Parts: sequence; structure tokens; C-alpha cells
Amino acid sequence: MKLLIKNGHILDPATNTDIHGDVLVIEGKIADIQQEILVRADEEIDAAGCWVVPGLIDVHVHLREPGFEHKENILTGSRSAAMGGFTTICCMPNTNPVIDSVKVVDYIQEKSREADLVRVLPIGSITLGQQGKELVPLKEIKRAGICGISEDGKTVMNIELMERAMELAAELNVTIFSHCEDHKIAGDGVMNQGKLNNILNLKGIPNEAEDLITERDILLAKKTGAKLHLCHVSTKDSVHLVREAKLRGVKVTAEVSPHHFTLTEEAVEDKNPNTKMNPPLRSSEDVAELIKGLKDGTIEIIATDHAPHHEDEKAVGFEKAPFGIVGLETAVALGLTELVDKGILTPTQLIEKMSTNPAKLLGIEGGSLKIGDRADITIINPNEEYEINKNSFVSKSKNTPFHGRPVKGKVIHTIVEGKIVVQNGKLKAVES
Repeated sequence: MKLLIKNGHILDPATNTDIHGDVLVIEGKIADIQQEILVRADEEIDAAGCWVVPGLIDVHVHLREPGFEHKENILTGSRSAAMGGFTTICCMPNTNPVIDSVKVVDYIQEKSREADLVRVLPIGSITLGQQGKELVPLKEIKRAGICGISEDGKTVMNIELMERAMELAAELNVTIFSHCEDHKIAGDGVMNQGKLNNILNLKGIPNEAEDLITERDILLAKKTGAKLHLCHVSTKDSVHLVREAKLRGVKVTAEVSPHHFTLTEEAVEDKNPNTKMNPPLRSSEDVAELIKGLKDGTIEIIATDHAPHHEDEKAVGFEKAPFGIVGLETAVALGLTELVDKGILTPTQLIEKMSTNPAKLLGIEGGSLKIGDRADITIINPNEEYEINKNSFVSKSKNTPFHGRPVKGKVIHTIVEGKIVVQNGKLKAVES
């Protein structure tokens, strides 16, 4: 099977490629990249005016299956990922049952094979049942295929237990994905703590709830030698802590989600439940530091924290609604509109944070268009302007604060191992 992509703007951070030309794919592998390739192919894509980039990788997704299939499942989440240009996604363990055993890891992998769309890599929990009491059998679930461990949605509050987890993770070369939140400090807060939460009469979550655990886990990573990845960083001091830790040689990486570099706490003023997320939308000062961290490389990764919830669950008012929004189908447009168009990141830097760096973090093939590599490719029209429409999402849930927001940049084709799964902006796979 030969696929020829013609006339594209080829951007590959891994090889410092930035040319206009063609990409030839043969039997699911990158076979050639030239300014012009003259061969007969089984299928041809005209990518004129579009970026041709390594397939995007999202290291932070909630697929909800098993246990919460009314919100999302592996099939619908994979469809949503493909529409968003993602060829590989990592699913978080706060399912029911939790991803804490070989049995659940096997189940997710089987469901991913059945979906046959994008690559789904399970992240195991740190403790059994995410109860914060006993560590998971890490050797076993690593052998089964997890790509890291996390208590995401929760924090391992017991410092001795977290240290043991990091020691074992360092020994087995497994990355810890840390959800940094001191539950006692956060309490039953529902938005950022500041002037606005008092005006709105809503309980606040102070920055310290994140900052203290960020500092704790960085210190533990330094002590144990573990690879630490900080999920959904949202505060200015957490960015400072990461920057300083890197200078000291700590093995720490960090991610930011599009909603945290796009919105501030002011978006909560009308108490729309779709502006409720954890960590909460922060102050403009926090957002400015997140953007600075993205620009100077302190924050290497953009990840969606795709957190689908059923419409009825979000319709109970701001205070009672669950935290979280969907993000797979809006990430590219928000990155382009808010970061590239504003001159904060170059196109190559955006793709590096959404593909190349995630691949490095996971230690997997991907994030590049090197000849001989697996042909995971995303084709993006950076100039297409439109309004985000939640009703067009293929995700089972539509909980987004970005409905109606004008943006620029649309995923046109998503190609996984040489197979076109999204073509001309539409899901090519057979619906079931």
C-alpha cells in the first residue's frame, strides 16, 4: 500500500525539517520525504496550504471505560482523538475498576484493538483502587503494557507511600504522572481563590494546594531519581518550581492544558459549569507565567486533560457539577489561535509540544517523520477559520466552555500507521 502526500508544509521538530514537499508512505512506514516525489501511489492526498506533521500525542486523557461509559468509552474517545489529530493517547486510571491490575490493562488494550483507530496506552494507578493505602503490583502492570503510573484525579497524600512509589518507579524506569493537589487545602473549593470567588460567593481553591504538592514531589523525585511528570500545571509558582528543578538536574517534565493557557478565572463569572475544572482556571498572572513557561521550554508538553461528563451531570449548577471539560477536538485550534497566531510559539514549537516531546516522555516510537518510522501523520490547515461547535464533536460528551468561540486551524487528515482514519475533516472509519 502506497500513500503519497503532496505539496504540504512538512514540519518535523525531531529532524528540524521545515520544507514544502511530499511524503511517501509505503506499508505503514515513512519511505521518503522530498520536495517532489514522482511515483504512482494507491492513494494521494493534496496537502497544499497545510502542515504535514508527526501524529499528535496526548499524554493525558480520560476515556471513562470501564465503569463510566455514559460519559465516554474507548471507541468514542478514540474517534474524538482521531478528529483532533491525535494518533496516540494515554488514558488515566480513574475508571471503575481502576487501572491497577493486568486484567484491566488487558481489557483496555483489547477495546483499543477493537476500535482500530488510534493507539491507546493505559496509565496505571499508583495505589490499589486509588485508595492511597497500598502500591499497585508495578512490575506486573508494566509488563502488561502501562506507559506510566498516576493517581490523577487524586493525590497520594501519604508522603512515605509516595516516596516508596517513586523508588520503585525509578528502579523499573516508569514515569510518575503527578496530580498535584493538597486535598486538605483544596477542601470543597470549586474555583480559584481570589477576589472573584468571594464576589461570586463560591469556595476557592488556593494556589498553595497545587504548589505545595508540586514542591513535595519535586523533592521526592530528586531524592529517589524517579522521572516525574507534572500534570495540568496551573500556577505561576509551580512553573517557577519546575524551572528551578530543571536547573538542579531533577528529572521533571510538565504539561499545560489548552484551557489553562486560554482562559482565566473571569470565565467563571456567569457560573457556567463548563468552566469548572480541576485545577481551576487561575488568575491572569498565573496564565502569563504558564505562557512564559511554554515559550522558554520550562513546560515541554501540551496535553488536553480530556474529561468528558454527561450533559445531565453538568446541568446541576456550578457548585455541584463535576470538574472537567472535553479537549481532544479543540486542542489544535486553541494552540494555533492562542499561541502560534499570537507569536508565542512557532508552528514547529507547537508540534514539538504536542508530538515530539510527548513521544520522548513516553519513550515510544513517534513524534517524528524520520524515514523508516511508523507513518503516524497529522495534516492541519492552519488558515481555516471557524467557530467551535460542540454539536459537531464525535465525543460522547459535549462539556466545553469554547462553544461558539472563533478559532483558526483545523485538522484535515489523521493517519495512523499509514491508515487514513480522518479524511477531509471527517471520520473515515465505519461507524458502529
